[in-house]
Amino acid sequence: MAIVSNIPEVVLSSSSFSNKAMSVIGFGKAADSNDGATLKSAILEAIKLGYRHFNTASAYGSEQALGEGIAQALKLGLVNSREELFITSKLWPSDAHPDLVLPALHKSVRTLQLEYVDLYLIHWPFTVKPGKGGWPFAEEDLMPMDFKSVWAAMEECQRLGLAKFIGVSNFSCKKLQNLLSSSTIPPAVNQVSGDEPCLATEETRDFCKANGIVVTAFSPLGANGTSWGTNHVMENEVLMEIAKARGKTVAQVCLRWIYEEGATLVMKSYNKERLKENLQIFDWELSEDDSKKISEIKQHRMMLKEELISARGPYKSIEELWDGEL
Repeated sequence: MAIVSNIPEVVLSSSSFSNKAMSVIGFGKAADSNDGATLKSAILEAIKLGYRHFNTASAYGSEQALGEGIAQALKLGLVNSREELFITSKLWPSDAHPDLVLPALHKSVRTLQLEYVDLYLIHWPFTVKPGKGGWPFAEEDLMPMDFKSVWAAMEECQRLGLAKFIGVSNFSCKKLQNLLSSSTIPPAVNQVSGDEPCLATEETRDFCKANGIVVTAFSPLGANGTSWGTNHVMENEVLMEIAKARGKTVAQVCLRWIYEEGATLVMKSYNKERLKENLQIFDWELSEDDSKKISEIKQHRMMLKEELISARGPYKSIEELWDGEL
């Protein structure tokens, strides 16, 4: 029995194969170091607490541990069936070629020990040469993405039932518009790890809302302690003041604000108490004044990705990568 059972869900569009809803809060698997035993233990603990949405990617190195954790949870009866869970994975840039998309998803599904994923995302809006997927990428391996052909391959993944929904990650409005102009199946989700408090720019949020695309905030608490993270969220004075006045944690205030802004969210923690606290954001509300103060916090884009900028690559500046949405 889940300790927290009142987690809202959002119905995703763009799938004639599934009417499955996605939990608005998910458990992420991105980390600098992914120890299999630690991950599996955290997955089981998360499921016991009530988490049903799990976010991974081929690049994270956590698909196997997640699959093993799911198998163990089913064996232990923590969930009755795989259908109770919502699993997201991502296509890495070295596989973002029309002929490699389907094989990459087949590999992820096998590694996860599943028959399908619920959501498959294009990880970044660029491509690197096949077989050159190690991070950081070499400048000579960076390539522009053929959005039309790669997305057509993603659509085939959905038609085959290997992914119930398809979407993107780290896409600006301009890149989404490019994709939408030639798509048959529009993206269901745009997962972003951009601003702090970690939520997409208002321009991106408005565009996604107008086009039926759900925004998911990735690492919404700043991912402090990772190579890409910052402490801008957890040490923000405005958030700390609101948290103290409300009797909540800084994390809860930030997550509640993102939820009230209409986005879904994915975060990672291996601490049982923090995992539990992160779910306790649905039975209270921020005041109008609280929300206004949070919305006025200066934004710090967390994943600028200067290493993707190159005179030889598809993006010559940070502004080009994010299309000015900074």
